[in-house]
Amino acid sequence: MKELAEAAGITVRTVRFYRERGLIPPPRREGRIAWYDSHHLARLRTIAALLERGHTLTGIADLATAFESGRDVGELLGLGEPTEETPVRLTPAELADHFEGEVTAENLATALELGYLATDGDDLVHISRRLLDVSAALVREGVPLSAVFEAGRQIRAHADALAELFATTLQTHATGASPETLRPLAKSVVEAELSMAMDRRLRNKPAQPSS
Repeated sequence: MKELAEAAGITVRTVRFYRERGLIPPPRREGRIAWYDSHHLARLRTIAALLERGHTLTGIADLATAFESGRDVGELLGLGEPTEETPVRLTPAELADHFEGEVTAENLATALELGYLATDGDDLVHISRRLLDVSAALVREGVPLSAVFEAGRQIRAHADALAELFATTLQTHATGASPETLRPLAKSVVEAELSMAMDRRLRNKPAQPSS
């Protein structure tokens, strides 16, 4: 424990306190010897980084509980299923930087539930660089992360319905076509229709009252 504390730049008493609070996992034991490894050191550095960002120990403990109950990265990525999305590996501290003030235990649990995040050792993996960047941009514009998740939940339901519609249409009327033909065609239609829907929405937006 002394070597771990020195590597993390904290006292043995602090390490013991964190362990008692459940902030770091117990060591591997061989008889009376307790072995700490790089995962424990990474967790201590994460705790220090989150404390610097204003998180409380209670909040960090809640995050750790949600973090450890999440799905692992293999489950998140569908064990090799094809995707155009690029996953992003993040430490909890880096995630906090993306969503300043919004990384709560509740939001983390929601992200894990929706499959946006999964665990890989002491790191987090976000399923999509594009979704991560857009979500962070919305939060910077003042949209609460919880509202971003709720919108994402609804969008996913509509997207699943659209994917089913396109797949059924292709299977019914173009039985000789390759399934890979579906993806770019479906994306083009959805992008065009969404763009026109946004145009209609902006045209119909009520005028702001003049001061």
